[in-house]
Amino acid sequence: MEKPYLHTNGHGGCGETEALTLSAASLSEKEAQIAHHFAQIMALLGLDLNDPSLQGTPARVAKMYVRELFVGLCPENAPEIRLFPNTYGYNQMVIEKEIRVRSVCEHHFVPIIGVAHVAYIPREYVVGLSKLNRVVDYFARRPQVQERMTIQIADFLAEKLQTSDIAVVIDAKHYCVSMRGIQDEASRTLTYAFRGAFQEKEVQDTFLRMVGL
Repeated sequence: MEKPYLHTNGHGGCGETEALTLSAASLSEKEAQIAHHFAQIMALLGLDLNDPSLQGTPARVAKMYVRELFVGLCPENAPEIRLFPNTYGYNQMVIEKEIRVRSVCEHHFVPIIGVAHVAYIPREYVVGLSKLNRVVDYFARRPQVQERMTIQIADFLAEKLQTSDIAVVIDAKHYCVSMRGIQDEASRTLTYAFRGAFQEKEVQDTFLRMVGL
């Protein structure tokens, strides 16, 4: 059965299933195509592509898109989750708070910047804490909406950590709100995904208190 968190938001990702592993050659070809089209956008805006400061911009943007901002579109880049036996019998929540979130709004392609708070209650296994950060970063590095990103992180962790007791909160500033439209620079967006024991009020309240919400 196909897993919802593998969907790359309705976008083609790194190519259809036959192109999940990108060779250096195909990656360079993709960058060249993006650079070509971005140069056309710049020209339509009236920018002088012969200007020394601008002539390398299309290539820089293409490299940034493919190698940095949108690496989360490729399923092959999903973090490997290695579990360790919970030999010490720890059965309280584990929280990784203030994980940085750096994403891009899929509606206007401007930044989403904020933090995520992630928690789980171990059963048979525990996970290295840095993996929680890597999971958040992976799902952030694609054109996103915050609601979907929150669900994707929770779904992925529930399966990989083999526990239904998962909590994810994302608190982020959307530059599509602060830089355009209403231009409200103060507002932030919070989204939640509470699974398993975290749906119980006492557990949920403890988690929210510990992350400062």
